Amino acid sequence: MRRRFKENANLIGHLKKGDGDAFSFLVNSYNHQLCVYANSLVNDKALAEDIVQNVYIKTWEKRKYLNECFSIKSFLYKSVHNEFIDQYRKNRSVTILEKKYIETLDAIVEEDYNVLEKLYLLVQNEIQNLPPKCKNIFLLSKKEGLSNVEISEHLNISTKTVEAHITKAFCLIRERVSLPTNMGAFLFLLFV
Repeated sequence: MRRRFKENANLIGHLKKGDGDAFSFLVNSYNHQLCVYANSLVNDKALAEDIVQNVYIKTWEKRKYLNECFSIKSFLYKSVHNEFIDQYRKNRSVTILEKKYIETLDAIVEEDYNVLEKLYLLVQNEIQNLPPKCKNIFLLSKKEGLSNVEISEHLNISTKTVEAHITKAFCLIRERVSLPTNMGAFLFLLFV
């Protein structure tokens, strides 16, 4: 089997045809080297293995587009690097979101407890004052944790109607309760 795929063009040709032996040869030939390379980028063995695994999956899924003139080795290394960049971007955006969440929580904690308690009671009171259908949908979503699809199936209405009622509820509550400027995210965090 090794001789059969020794040449780059031959290996790519068999991969394009969906040859499982060619794919096994590809994995067996490059897996260790690619994992070492990925680990040098992320310094996390498990994440490095995930990156390489994703590269193999994408390579197999897009095998028909492989170019027999290009080096498969160079292609794999470049793919690992690109996957690393994608992972980095995903993790970076999560980190930014977590940072914003923590900053919002810090701002809330710094506020006087009485202000928070009063605000919470005001919001709860305004929820009770929502129109009946709007209130029901809002509570199913935010208190019971049902998805929009689950609510639409449960109430036999469209998901667009569910979304409209939830948006309307947030707007009505926001209009009726004056939030301090640094508490704007309070309403959102209260129901997430």
